[in-house]
Amino acid sequence: MTRYAIDAPTALRIVRDERPIPAAHALVGPSLLRSHVLSALYRDVRAGRLDERAARADLDGLAALKIRLLGDRVSRATAFRLAELLDWDDTALAEYLAVATLQADVLIAADDALVRGAEGLIAVAAYDDLFRGS
Repeated sequence: MTRYAIDAPTALRIVRDERPIPAAHALVGPSLLRSHVLSALYRDVRAGRLDERAARADLDGLAALKIRLLGDRVSRATAFRLAELLDWDDTALAEYLAVATLQADVLIAADDALVRGAEGLIAVAAYDDLFRGS
């Protein structure tokens, strides 16, 4: 089994693509992933890029997505340490890296800063790799 850590934009893309993820793969992310998706959808609705019905459908899709979300003490402490190591002003992206380094084999991220931060910490894969068999 390959465990993929994903970021919020990737989770939203998975929901919208409606492509089946092979059973040999598992998804993990930080507990704040759901809040990040919610905020992104809200911003898109406010800006007129998305209607509310579509946003709610995306939220329902996220709720149905089989993903293990983590926010335990070890993950938070690791995020704090990684944010310091990477000299980031905030720990939000570091939470994604923490979960990735502690619980995943590979990271798939749409956020360029997250991908740069992963260098030397965890392998990064392309989005389409998630849909290939083990």
